[in-house]
Amino acid sequence: MFIDFSQTRVIEYLPKVIWPACLATLTMLLITLVLSTLIGMFIAIVLTLTRPEGLAPDKYIYRFLNGLIDALRSFPAIILIVVLTPVTRWLTGTSVGWVAAIIPLTVVAFPAIARLIENALSEVDNSVILAARSFGASNMQIIWKIMFTEALPAIVSNMTFAAIQLLANTALAGAVGAGGLGAVALTYGYQRFDDAITYAVVFILSIIVLAIQYTGKLLYRSLK
Repeated sequence: MFIDFSQTRVIEYLPKVIWPACLATLTMLLITLVLSTLIGMFIAIVLTLTRPEGLAPDKYIYRFLNGLIDALRSFPAIILIVVLTPVTRWLTGTSVGWVAAIIPLTVVAFPAIARLIENALSEVDNSVILAARSFGASNMQIIWKIMFTEALPAIVSNMTFAAIQLLANTALAGAVGAGGLGAVALTYGYQRFDDAITYAVVFILSIIVLAIQYTGKLLYRSLK
């Protein structure tokens, strides 16, 4: 399929539409990644502490948080974004735009991040944890100084995957008013039958994905 460049307005839209949308997407990605990582890390630590073989077992807290994570992860991202529209409107005063999109995107992202971090922490050699306990280390010292240190390369690798998935969700959220590159591809590309704009957005998203992967690999190798 060939693109009729005489019919496209991609050059005109590049500085006025595509570039601002790119900035909006990157802003959504960074802010949501930070918020969802903070929430996910907290939940992962609590799950690690309270699991049956954990440092401070508590079946009620573990079952509640484990069930919450599983329940949220079972919803497709686009459904969860739409369902959370009233909450988004209540908190931000609007349900349209990249600022409003941060809230549902964070809710979509943090369960997966919590599970990824929990899995990375659970893979730490138990003998190292027992040795730390024998020296009188507290639970939080074991979590931060032992488990996180040992699991950091795996966490970085998992977070690279999570960031790419979050980028895909920001594009998906563009279909329901979040703005960004997803909205540009849908509104200016698909709905106006301008394939060049659609392919330009796909190209930009591919570059961002490659940049995330490259950064993640560099961090992983430096920590390994």
